[in-house]
Amino acid sequence: MKILVDADALPGMVKELLFKAAERERVKLIMVANKRLRANGSAYISSQQVGAGPDAADDRIAELAEAGDLVITADIPLADRVVSKGAVALDPRGRFYSAANIKDALALRNLMNELRSGGLISGGPAGLSAKDRQVFANELNSYLTRRLKSGD
Repeated sequence: MKILVDADALPGMVKELLFKAAERERVKLIMVANKRLRANGSAYISSQQVGAGPDAADDRIAELAEAGDLVITADIPLADRVVSKGAVALDPRGRFYSAANIKDALALRNLMNELRSGGLISGGPAGLSAKDRQVFANELNSYLTRRLKSGD
């Protein structure tokens, strides 16, 4: 198992949690972004810089993802792509996407986009709160513990 991270717009507090988890659990973590990322110096953490296209990082993550991997992303279409390959996606708020729920999440996302483009609603989700950070940390740690203990 490896952890792939859609790092373009990932909050720093979530990155720090991921760095600590990768070190603690000795799991390979790959940060993918279309900008240069700071080097951590860990044997478990690496980064890949991709071109500036709007979906370049998503395309690279989808290419790298394999069954059993964990992908960290707030991008529901990317989550759908990796789930279709047998990976699991976790968003920075601690919500998991799997084959059981990704199509519903994608449909809701598309509906909200239509409502926004039609002017019926405005804005997007609120920024990450301390509670969101804690939920993410708990879900990440619980998932890693289960996966690594089961040997999957």
